[in-house]
Amino acid sequence: MVQHLDRLRETPSQTAGPYVHIGLTPNVCGITGVTPEDLGARMVADGVRGERITIRGRVLDGAGRPVNDCIVEIWQADAAGLYNSPAEHRGRADPNFAGWGRCAADEEGAFVFETVKPGRVPGPNGTTMAPHVSFWIVARGINIGLHTRMYFSDEEAANRDDPVLRRVVPARVPTLIGRREGDTVHFDIHLQGDGETVFFDV
Repeated sequence: MVQHLDRLRETPSQTAGPYVHIGLTPNVCGITGVTPEDLGARMVADGVRGERITIRGRVLDGAGRPVNDCIVEIWQADAAGLYNSPAEHRGRADPNFAGWGRCAADEEGAFVFETVKPGRVPGPNGTTMAPHVSFWIVARGINIGLHTRMYFSDEEAANRDDPVLRRVVPARVPTLIGRREGDTVHFDIHLQGDGETVFFDV
């Protein structure tokens, strides 16, 4: 029997703020005692496999001003390219790596994640994607969270072959590449204007 859904309407989206920090990162706001530490604050544990890195960046608006009321979340594979997910069927992900993190931006719009460099993961139609980290940004005035990716500047060959990057207008590709300096990767997110980061519908 066919179910007709033409009378159902989409639930309207609402802004995430101005209280997004209170609900998602209470310890950052000084509301202690709810949880020992905010969910997503720690991605790695002792014994984690792979190269440990720090991702640092800022979220800026179209005028170059810091977006200081945003939450940034990341999701990535472990060093072997496996996701910490029940849907991961290729093997067992590193038990000392969460694969997901959350950070409230500070007054300068800055965020920091202590993580590992991810491995390559399968892409569409039998392809392989370059190592990347997926970002989700939400703030007051952003009705639907924005999704983007960060690739690594020291993975030129893998980036060239990445099936997702190949679909991006070439002039915009540099906005998705994190600048690698030792064990730190810098990745600024511009919400609009010149140097705008490419956002993906996911």
